[in-house]
Amino acid sequence: MSETNTAAATAESAAPHRYTAALAADIEARWQDFWDAEGTYEAPNPTGDLAGDPELAARPKKFIMDMFPYPSGAGLHVGHPLGYIATDVYARFQRMTGHNVLHTLGFDAFGLPAEQYAVQTGTHPRVSTEANMENMKVQLRTLGLGHDKRRSFATIDPEYYKWTQWIFLQIFNSWYDDEAAKARPISALVAQFESGERGVPAVDGTTRTWNELSATERADVLSGYRLAYASDAPVNWCPGLGTVLANEEVTADGRSERGNFPVFKAKLRQWNMRITAYADRLLDDLDALDWPEAIKLQQRNWIGRSEGARVDFPIDGEAITVFTTRQDTLFGATYMVLAPEHPLVEKFTPGAWPEGTHDVWTGGHATPAEAVAAYRAQAASKSDVERQAEAKDKTGVFTGAYATNPVNGEKVPVFIADYVLMGYGTGAIMAVPAHDTRDFAFARAFELPVRCVVEPSDDRGTDASTWDDAFASYDAKIVNSAGEDISLDGLGVVEAKARITEWLERRGIGEGTVNFRLRDWLFSRQRYWGEPFPIVYDEDGVAHALPESMLPLELPEVEDYSPRTFDPDDADTSPETPLSRNEDWVHVTLDLEDGRGPRKYRRETNTMPNWAGSCWYELRYLDPHNDRKLVDPAIEQYWMGPREGQPHGGVDLYVGGAEHAVLHLLYARFWSKVLFDLGHVSSAEPFHKLFNQGMIQAYVYRDGRGIAVPAAEVEERDGAWFYQGEKVSRLLGKMGKSLKNAVTPDEICAEYGADTLRLYEMAMGPLDVSRPWDTRAVVGQYRLLQRLWRNVVDETTGEVTVGSAEPDEDTLRALHKAIDGVRQDLEGMRFNTAIAKVTELNNHLTKAGGPVARPVAEALVLMVAPLAPHIAEELWRKLGHSDSVVHQDFPVADPAYVVDEAVTCVVQIKGKVKARLEVSPSITDAELEKVALADEKVVAALGGAGIRKVIVRAPKLVNIVTA
Repeated sequence: MSETNTAAATAESAAPHRYTAALAADIEARWQDFWDAEGTYEAPNPTGDLAGDPELAARPKKFIMDMFPYPSGAGLHVGHPLGYIATDVYARFQRMTGHNVLHTLGFDAFGLPAEQYAVQTGTHPRVSTEANMENMKVQLRTLGLGHDKRRSFATIDPEYYKWTQWIFLQIFNSWYDDEAAKARPISALVAQFESGERGVPAVDGTTRTWNELSATERADVLSGYRLAYASDAPVNWCPGLGTVLANEEVTADGRSERGNFPVFKAKLRQWNMRITAYADRLLDDLDALDWPEAIKLQQRNWIGRSEGARVDFPIDGEAITVFTTRQDTLFGATYMVLAPEHPLVEKFTPGAWPEGTHDVWTGGHATPAEAVAAYRAQAASKSDVERQAEAKDKTGVFTGAYATNPVNGEKVPVFIADYVLMGYGTGAIMAVPAHDTRDFAFARAFELPVRCVVEPSDDRGTDASTWDDAFASYDAKIVNSAGEDISLDGLGVVEAKARITEWLERRGIGEGTVNFRLRDWLFSRQRYWGEPFPIVYDEDGVAHALPESMLPLELPEVEDYSPRTFDPDDADTSPETPLSRNEDWVHVTLDLEDGRGPRKYRRETNTMPNWAGSCWYELRYLDPHNDRKLVDPAIEQYWMGPREGQPHGGVDLYVGGAEHAVLHLLYARFWSKVLFDLGHVSSAEPFHKLFNQGMIQAYVYRDGRGIAVPAAEVEERDGAWFYQGEKVSRLLGKMGKSLKNAVTPDEICAEYGADTLRLYEMAMGPLDVSRPWDTRAVVGQYRLLQRLWRNVVDETTGEVTVGSAEPDEDTLRALHKAIDGVRQDLEGMRFNTAIAKVTELNNHLTKAGGPVARPVAEALVLMVAPLAPHIAEELWRKLGHSDSVVHQDFPVADPAYVVDEAVTCVVQIKGKVKARLEVSPSITDAELEKVALADEKVVAALGGAGIRKVIVRAPKLVNIVTA
């Protein structure tokens, strides 16, 4: 036996009841079993449970949520539970301050990783996903998280995704009524068409009544209104994954977020969500949410509201419509640019180059058609981010067409260029190179005119041909902008915009409008492991919703889980989904309960994106076993309904990573608003308060090849790091299996116990700040728990050692200051400073010596309970209590002991400190002046000098100015 092990064995023999890892493991396992058996964390609902318990019903509620975990096969590392521990501490504190707390956790279990594993191994995604969930449940239980386990679920449960499909159908069967500013059932729109209250849009260029349209034509009309619709549109096609991706799933360098494959633009028929209909409300309602300003700003920027005008530029008897926020610069438009994907490009591209076409405009091609085709192929290989990035060299080609500037009648050439996107505005711009940096660079590259129409504030003059760059300003005068019946010369920008907009509207060639950067949400994936769409198509290709009685539509079995993938660089490919291979499932005869009887249909073979299940999961936590409706209205109103300070309702606290600022949070807000409009919920927002936790980082060590080596095997010598004798580099970064620096919670719990891990993660620093993991520092919190244990339990006998004597005044002051500080810190989620205050009090008791007074010991245990619940339960029971510590009242500080008994007052004479006085914190200015002037040191320092002025700032400062 080694000397270290011998010493440990001797110490354990001398103190058999010492708090050790083994004792912690025993305590923690027993109390976890107790909590499960007793249903300690079960939150009662207002129907039934609360109705029979007036005292419980009178408690305020608190709904606390974590962002959905994905059940990874790698399990948890110590960085994953940071947020879960934090919400658990906060939830426990809220229970102890009189709240009915709902805190639970489910699993967001659809998605690509499980499917990729299935493709590699042939294991059904459900099998591997459920195994991963069981492993994570064991790990999470070990941490002592106080979740209501009755409410847990996974998005892959058919009982859950039945309602995901149901919500999709509510969205599909709805439209956004601009007059009512809300979603309404599509049947109300049909009624307006039938009655003539609303005109039917033209179909194939002709206007007819609703009854004159065929079923297919009616479906096409309604598709233009539905909040969920299928359309042929430009999408991000990833041949390497065999699926299309949302813009948010494409990296800045035009590759897939998962797999790092090239992504191309393609036109495919896909499902979309008309989230753009809610752009204004998504913006406006941010103001009432208690979210970090940085997250709000990201959402505002993503939605991208801008006011401007739509302007028609005539071309060949039709028009190219542009959206511009600078309609005041119309006279300076010298060319136009269309996005390469713009549908009018082919229509207006002539067969030959017009006479006088500049060589630099053609790209070296013989015809406009060749030039356009070649450039489109080039642009398809770039992401939107790449296309919008500022680049020194601007690219594009002339289409061979000319449009007419409506304000001056000038013919302006029409180009295509990749810096213009179909996803913003109309996919076409009027280019004013004198006053836009990108337009200026393009004009210089293609030898196009640059005309100044906004007077520069510097000395460059108005001859733009001499400029080195564009001049952009909203605080300048308009020049060179006069036509036959309108002049903007001499006007400021705001006034000029208003005048030109009115002029355009009067002539029917433009109008003031609002535009958004936000695009409709691409909602199709060519995958297997996702929610099937509850949609079938008839023989005419018309989409029909399945009746609710046919939900859930479950995933069928397939032999091959992978979508067909292609050469990652082959853009000329199209999706082939796994579901399409199951002919018996795809082609079915169904009675859709619409009065038409059984008919043949074809199922939708795309699946929903992995975001679908997390768009509404907060509602399922409320009423997880309801198979009759989405959620009981009374239950939803109780937990999430609007209330004082929360005008839109929502979850009281939602904790998760800032990386979900746009994707998940924006999508969930959209679904919540649709359900609110349709009367299914009382909360118009899903999450009232959002808190973003930081990240636990770890050092990554790399060898000379740049390959990560096992961090646990790296040695430090003389300020350098070595792995197997070779010097390696060290850099702080993420923690993960692939970086070989992951530390599992299982390891720490085995060595120190779960309570130590909880304390360490909470003590590392402010919750919203990233911090480096240091296994060596964990022992500090372990020792804190050992000292706490010793202050209550005799390590030799195991007997409780608390005394019956009243605590002295110093201890009472230390206790109540700790109670006051810890209470405020836990409420403010400042867990690191709360632990510091607990440590300070515990150290005070240790240094004081002798038995700790029972009231002090009990208050200390109660303060520790939210942070380290297992040891708190054990000590609470040892202190003679039969009830769980979980539902005890959190201590309340006595104000008389919180205020300092005395504070130090500095006395200055001519700015120099001459005395320090111990005075009451409540002393008045007059009393303090009297005491200071009577002090012996002050009298001596004055030496009989006259006093001109005494400045008093009770209780801490007296400044004496002598004559």
